[in-house]
Amino acid sequence: MTALLDIRGLTANYGDFQALFGVDLHLDAGETVAIIGANGAGKTTLMRAITGIVRPKGQIDLDGKTVTRLAAPDVLQQGIAMVPEGRKLFPSLSVEENLLIGAHTRKGNGVWNLETIYALFPILQERRHNPGTALSGGQQQMVAIGRALMSNPRVLLCDEISLGLAPVVIRDIYAAVPKIKASGTSIIVVEQDIGQALKIADRVYCMMEGRVTLTGTPATLTRAAIHDAYFGVTP
Repeated sequence: MTALLDIRGLTANYGDFQALFGVDLHLDAGETVAIIGANGAGKTTLMRAITGIVRPKGQIDLDGKTVTRLAAPDVLQQGIAMVPEGRKLFPSLSVEENLLIGAHTRKGNGVWNLETIYALFPILQERRHNPGTALSGGQQQMVAIGRALMSNPRVLLCDEISLGLAPVVIRDIYAAVPKIKASGTSIIVVEQDIGQALKIADRVYCMMEGRVTLTGTPATLTRAAIHDAYFGVTP
């Protein structure tokens, strides 16, 4: 079976600094994949390469179609949307206006619209007229997720969505992941919290210094193996 998202031999640079070294990764339809690793592991660079923000070398295919060298707006049009680290909401726009920004690239009638986003995150309907950046950190993260979903993507990339949030807020946000997956959207979650990643993922990739150091399912990966791959411990 052909993977929905297939990444092979991906390399990427920031100026003279090489951030990714031959990364291979795939995401199947209806799957949630978690990418874990410490700061500087290359996780965010990988997300930016997939979305066209960073121009990589190698191969990125979406449902058999090459998207490697597409510009970011074209990658979004093809059905890959990202929830960026730091949320990146527009401070001059209301919650609802921030959400509607995501609908500008919508192709056809999909599952996600204002009604279904508000059903997923009811607090956003209550605050829909508030400035997007006047909300709590967790609520802003919900807006960022909703904005990405409004394009009705086939693949949703979530970059560090739990960063800086309280555990109870993280729990509420991650409770939405199975519902998003059930809608037909496949998901890649970048996460430093190993425990959280193992809870929600069908498969896990661990990265260190721009390379994949371990991959497997939560059921087959031992904590010791993950620890060693995460911190670069060798036998």
